[in-house]
Amino acid sequence: MPKDDRQDDGPALTRDIALATWGLFAGLALLMVAAGLFGTMLGVRSELVRLSTGLSGLISASYYVGFLAGSKYTLEALSRVGHIRVYAALASLLSAAIILVGLVDEPIAWIGLRFVTGISLAGIYVVAESWLNDLANNQNRGRLLGIYSVISAGAFGGGQLLIAGFDAKRVSGYALAAVLTSLAVAPVALSEASAPPVVNANDRISLRDLAKTVPTGVGSCFLVGIAHGALIGMSAIYATRVGLSVKHTSLFVTAPMVGGVLFQWPVSAASDDLDRRAVGVAAALGAAGAGGFLLLGSADRPMALVLMLLVGGASYPLYSIAGAYTNDWVQPEHVNAAASQLITLYGIGAILGPFVGAGLMIGLGPIGFYWAIIGLHLLIAAFLLYRMSVWHSPLAKRPWSEVSLPARAFFVPATVIAIGRRRNRRRRLPPRE
Repeated sequence: MPKDDRQDDGPALTRDIALATWGLFAGLALLMVAAGLFGTMLGVRSELVRLSTGLSGLISASYYVGFLAGSKYTLEALSRVGHIRVYAALASLLSAAIILVGLVDEPIAWIGLRFVTGISLAGIYVVAESWLNDLANNQNRGRLLGIYSVISAGAFGGGQLLIAGFDAKRVSGYALAAVLTSLAVAPVALSEASAPPVVNANDRISLRDLAKTVPTGVGSCFLVGIAHGALIGMSAIYATRVGLSVKHTSLFVTAPMVGGVLFQWPVSAASDDLDRRAVGVAAALGAAGAGGFLLLGSADRPMALVLMLLVGGASYPLYSIAGAYTNDWVQPEHVNAAASQLITLYGIGAILGPFVGAGLMIGLGPIGFYWAIIGLHLLIAAFLLYRMSVWHSPLAKRPWSEVSLPARAFFVPATVIAIGRRRNRRRRLPPRE
């Protein structure tokens, strides 16, 4: 298994890494608060003006089309001007798009502006993941990406909660989101000394070559994108459609993010010590199971919020697992390009997600939202089980005495999932999965 020889001998997480990432994480936190507030307000506003389910799904999907475009072209920009300048430019573009949505009361314009926000946020994700992958190694990648996901999900969820204080038809909430987006440039600009070097444009890896090298990472990232696109894109629409108040809607759509914050670290830590695929199967089955229990009662009961929290707690770490697993296998010079390709794949999947959710809601009624959660996560689990059956590797990566507490908690279910596999006893794994 290829490893990044620059940092393999260091501890799992170091003080130097904390100092190198504080500005990036602070900026991302502000951005995600703004994105959470903005996205939820637009979803509620779509229902308040009585847009059709199809048009609401199109607005959500346009974000992911922009997400796809942004993930594709940001890496080229990084090779020319570097991480901080690209981040600042994208944050400025995002701020302008957010305030324009608040000023314009036209669904067609919302589609275009949502596309711009997708470009901006995807590009910012590429900047962030490229920055973090430059610092990470195979020993700490899951944990570092887990911290990134915790901060992103927690701040996004906090932004969603803020909607309770705003009228989705008025500009004030969009103005606050735009201000937070502008402020997010400051901490990143102040961390110039710790910025990674400019990306070499020649260190590319095609999607085809990446799929040949690590098919599990490519396939799972695409499927996770579909699942998250349906979950994020349609949750506010579902909650509004079944009659939840604005306050209850904010809690309903925030619960998965809270779950992501609570579960991201233990799941990511477990994936550093155990076969990431087995941990991914357990998490995907957990999300599907929680979705199944959601079918048993109404959305306004307190238990529904708990179950949505569990859905998010099991589902959101899946992206970090897919990314960490992929970067375990690619050569160090291809890590940044691989991150960009994964964001592209995630975006392609997330474009389809709102349509899957909207289609099931059209065919089955609002309850189709829950069936989308169940079916898509079962598909992820089935794919990972298939990959485990065709590519055998050791379940545990470290001696038991070195395995973390979260990994020990996952060890029994991961062992059950891995029953029947042959243990790979070769000392050195080949460069392809």
